[in-house]
Amino acid sequence: MKSTVRYQLMAMMFLQFFVWGAWYGQMSKYLFTQLNATGDQVGNAYTAFSLAMLIAPFFVGMIADRYFAAQKVLGILNLIGAAILFYVTQVQDAGTFFWVMLGYCLSFAPCISLTSSIAMRQMNNPEQDFPAIRVMGTVAWIVVTNIVGFMNIGDNVMIFQLAMVSAIVLGLFSFTLPDTPPTATGKASFAQILGADSFVLFKSRSFVIFFLSSIAICIPLSFYYAMANPSLTDSGMTYVESKMSLGQASEFVFMLLIPLAFRKLGVKWMLAAGLIAWIVRFILFGYGDGGSGEWMLYIAILLHGICFDFFFVTGQIYTDMKAGPNIKAQAQGLITLATYGIGMGIGSKLSGIVTDRFTQDGIKDWTSIWMVPAAIAAVVLVLFLILFNDKKAEAAVMKEEVAV
Repeated sequence: MKSTVRYQLMAMMFLQFFVWGAWYGQMSKYLFTQLNATGDQVGNAYTAFSLAMLIAPFFVGMIADRYFAAQKVLGILNLIGAAILFYVTQVQDAGTFFWVMLGYCLSFAPCISLTSSIAMRQMNNPEQDFPAIRVMGTVAWIVVTNIVGFMNIGDNVMIFQLAMVSAIVLGLFSFTLPDTPPTATGKASFAQILGADSFVLFKSRSFVIFFLSSIAICIPLSFYYAMANPSLTDSGMTYVESKMSLGQASEFVFMLLIPLAFRKLGVKWMLAAGLIAWIVRFILFGYGDGGSGEWMLYIAILLHGICFDFFFVTGQIYTDMKAGPNIKAQAQGLITLATYGIGMGIGSKLSGIVTDRFTQDGIKDWTSIWMVPAAIAAVVLVLFLILFNDKKAEAAVMKEEVAV
């Protein structure tokens, strides 16, 4: 890969995750404080993102694979998203907020799989090259959350204004990215337009287990994204957004360790390590506090690197290994649908319901709330360890280690 291409892809990842990080983790605090939302309304707002993930990835993956250059689709979607973000800043009602946010998410959701597809299409060895590109998204998240934290605007409409300006910059920059033309040829059937080409992956039993596990683990993941910020704020922790960025710093370190871990642990045990880390962090969130127990909260935050990289980034690489050359964009769309679509959709709704269930007189019982995702993650871990066994994937990793 040429150095100029590498830098372009790094900038793409940085900008895309800067847009996302500006509003995503802080949206719950904004809704609770500025729009007086209930837990269920907060859960619904995060569900809007997941509903968009259910609708968008297959269709846009098909466009990127067959009809239009992926970088042009990315640019257009970000510019549309910037326009809708302007309307998000005008909303004053939590119920209306859901519908406007759904409109925005329909433009934003496809960009996650598109950036991965654009990057991987430029690589000969994604398992070696992708982490160094993807880590710039982590850097962006650290930068933008610290901006939000130090400016103390986590509950302010400025989080959406920051995302809007960033989306405009990315939208224009996308048209300068390396050309990523469609790879599939021939007449497309209706099933192909729906992304059905990628369903061939379900012929692999281990991929089915991985797919179902990805859905299940995203249920507790949603609790983290939707409720961690207000939970840490209620615990007495100060400068919450800035301290939560330590999780992305951890993600940065573990992202760079992925190639080594791939060779030493293999696919199964990397995925299992991520599941174990989720269980531990939820328990620490439940029993830590901003006083004498703040050390527990710091450990929970720092576990984010293992939680996210070892399951979700490893999962993207695993999916790319399983996909054929003509369905890579659709394959990434498929796993995106499983995680951010189905799993996080269920989890976002459930997180709101659980939060309201353990709220009395406006006081949230965060210990009880966090035990729910901890239990879900524990069940997923047990079933995954028993059922997942992809000898072909492990053999491919070993072959790559020998080559290195």
